[in-house]
Amino acid sequence: MSDDKALITSLRIACATSTIWNAAELASRDPGFDARNFGASALVRPRDVEGVAALVKFCAEHGISLVPQGGRTGLAGGAATCSGQVICDLGGLNQIEEIDPFARVAIVQAGVTLGALREAAARHGLDPGIDLAARGSATIGGMVSTNAGGIMAFRNGTMRHRVLGLEAVLPDGRVFCDLTRVLKTSAGYDLKHLFIGAEGTLGIVTRVAVRLDPVAGASATALVGVPDARNAQRIVRHFLDLTSARLTGAEILWRNFASLMQRALNYAPGSLPLDAPCLLVLGLGSDSIEAARQVLEDGLAAVWEEASIIDGLVASSEAQAAAMWRLREETEQIERAHPMAPSFDVSVPGGGLDQYVARIAAGLKTLDASYAPYVYGHLADGNLHISINCDGPVSHERHAAIEDVLYEGLREAGGSFSAEHGVGLEKRDAYERHADPVKRDLAKAIKGMIDPGNVMNPGKVVAGFR
Repeated sequence: MSDDKALITSLRIACATSTIWNAAELASRDPGFDARNFGASALVRPRDVEGVAALVKFCAEHGISLVPQGGRTGLAGGAATCSGQVICDLGGLNQIEEIDPFARVAIVQAGVTLGALREAAARHGLDPGIDLAARGSATIGGMVSTNAGGIMAFRNGTMRHRVLGLEAVLPDGRVFCDLTRVLKTSAGYDLKHLFIGAEGTLGIVTRVAVRLDPVAGASATALVGVPDARNAQRIVRHFLDLTSARLTGAEILWRNFASLMQRALNYAPGSLPLDAPCLLVLGLGSDSIEAARQVLEDGLAAVWEEASIIDGLVASSEAQAAAMWRLREETEQIERAHPMAPSFDVSVPGGGLDQYVARIAAGLKTLDASYAPYVYGHLADGNLHISINCDGPVSHERHAAIEDVLYEGLREAGGSFSAEHGVGLEKRDAYERHADPVKRDLAKAIKGMIDPGNVMNPGKVVAGFR
């Protein structure tokens, strides 16, 4: 298209049933977690899969880049856009089409938020088995496309393990439909996995069949101070072995992060056991709140000496439990203290957490003596989030140097430089430097075969295509 005005006119004709915003309208709206999300020339919000297919066909015919967006909560630039591109906003596909309580399956459209699905499933005593701090805005389609993890991944897996089947619009406008709702299927290639974690570069996910799990009747929370991750893991192993209750969360906070949160949230000294090298936030589900609290208290007492517990508190009220979880979940406090701070998301094999944190702390100080990273994350699956205590953005060279410190040896040890936030734009260079070269070649070949016109979210994940 020669200009944005002509583009909008053509889109209104080709996508007559969709809502369409131009660049000026986008500029007046909240772009979500990344200011670049609304850099496009137009946003189209279809109301059904036919509308998505019509938009995709239009973009393919005119060679226009198309970027799918869900709740715009991504942290790796996977939904970032620029002038000349069109956004496919999945917010109009927001129906929970079916919940089968016997089969424990939900059929949902891509724009349904995680919070809405959790609420609907809870009415049947069920849960999608995955939880994120951004549950109120993160959409199922976006979570599939980034293979989201969250706090229960150690027990229930990531989105890759929660998806039974899906529907997606391919780059040529055809609809791939494999809405399998059973666990057992070995009917050839399981092609749905091409779209899970692909960040919209191979197609646009429009519907998903999600596995559901029974929920515990009630939950309890504890905050425990320990010397290191190794001792925190001893506590987690104890609770994982129990049959009387179910561990639902095990989040670890290193001192620098916990101290920042304590200051930012104005927690009074002594109100929570916060004075320890590491803090462990535990969630436990059982038949009743009283039963869950008792199991937590008994379990902590049983491993107190073995795990060298420094201090611990089982929440006696919902308000106190919420205060403990706020320490972990209100991570935007880092951004407020250090605007545009460089942040990272890695997976470390469980036995090497303490060594990894010590190594990166030392390595970062060789770059800048003032660097003291904020480290926190999902203890039971080794997913750590790391933010640098400086204002950003930093130079490309400095960012790459920080990445090299954080990512050194991860792949060889069986970990990953990107745990749950995806690759997007932010980790594209790291992908080229740290991902297996054969894997990169295969990914590029798959992209070239499925999207030869490079229409779908170009420049993300697979760098250098075309």
